[in-house]
Amino acid sequence: MFQVLKVSVLYFAGVFAAGFVLGVIRTLWVTPALGPRAAELIEAPIMLLVVILVARTLVRRHALAQGWQWLTVGVVALALLLAVEFTVVLQLRDLSISEYLASRDPVSGTVYYVLLGMFAVMPLLMFRQRSGNAA
Repeated sequence: MFQVLKVSVLYFAGVFAAGFVLGVIRTLWVTPALGPRAAELIEAPIMLLVVILVARTLVRRHALAQGWQWLTVGVVALALLLAVEFTVVLQLRDLSISEYLASRDPVSGTVYYVLLGMFAVMPLLMFRQRSGNAA
């Protein structure tokens, strides 16, 4: 179980680091030029690619043999991501969770929630792809 926790933290850290860098770029340069919705929609496919690459790399480098272990990696990493977002990020923006959810754009917010789901299941999908159990 320690190995699962370790890989979960690595997955969270890799995706969070990339998201942090992209978030700074989006906030400082893309949002002022194109608006928040367009900026978030431009960032989304880049983040999906990051999620795929980080998950694929971890599946190749770590020997977790069961699909449920890889699903656990994704779910634990998602819990870490949401914990950071709902504490540090919202505190920096001086928002409550309900204010944050209400402030999300309906289009880019929906894309964001779908990406969170993809983030949670991607390690399992990469494991299945690699092991030939895609069915």
